[in-house]
Amino acid sequence: MQLTMKQLLQYFPFLLFFFIFFLHSTTTPAHSQAVSPGPSGPTNITGILDKAGQFTTFIRLLKGTQVANQINTQLNNSNQGLTIFAPTDNAFSALKSGTLNSLTDQQKVQLVQFHILPSLFSISQFQTVSNPLRTQAGDSSNGEFPLNVTTSGNQVNLTTGVVDATVANTIFSDSQFAVYQVDKVLLPLDIFGAPVSPAPAPSSDKPEKRVSGSDAPSGSKNDASVDTSGATTGAVSFGGVAVSAAIFCSLWL
Repeated sequence: MQLTMKQLLQYFPFLLFFFIFFLHSTTTPAHSQAVSPGPSGPTNITGILDKAGQFTTFIRLLKGTQVANQINTQLNNSNQGLTIFAPTDNAFSALKSGTLNSLTDQQKVQLVQFHILPSLFSISQFQTVSNPLRTQAGDSSNGEFPLNVTTSGNQVNLTTGVVDATVANTIFSDSQFAVYQVDKVLLPLDIFGAPVSPAPAPSSDKPEKRVSGSDAPSGSKNDASVDTSGATTGAVSFGGVAVSAAIFCSLWL
């Protein structure tokens, strides 16, 4: 059906409306796809743990020791990777009462640093690492703060010489940084290890062994006492005989 010019002019407003609507519906999605997401903020370890939940005590230690600031500065200003083992609040609750309060400020720093590896490790990489692992608390090659890892499939186990812990979950992971949840607080042997007890000193109340005359060596005091007693007995017997003889002679005369 052909439309006359009059009819076209009559329907023109409707045609214009549909044209504008069609143009708007096709350009809007293209515009929304062209918008790039905003830049991500700087890495914040306490923010990551706070978002994950159940890490209140570890967050408090990170902040109180200023280790959190060191981590954030390192991650945001260098390409060096980090791996953090984060104990849950339940893990800290399992410690003996007063354990954290008994530590000095330096020991608290070392405790937190013992949970940090100065390299990035994925779960699969733990299967090929060499023990002991080096932590930020000290150089394990010199016997300081040893941390050993064993794996069974995808399960990663950690041992400090004081406790055995297991990696329970991956909290955060990217190309530079990994945070793993552990079910126990990693207590370093250098701080929580049992001290070596000194050997007990010999008791001064122990009675001396008495040596009998038959067991005494030749020339000992025991031999001298035995010989002296024998000579004394002989002298007494000889004296008794002499007295008896003198009395008999006096009576005879």
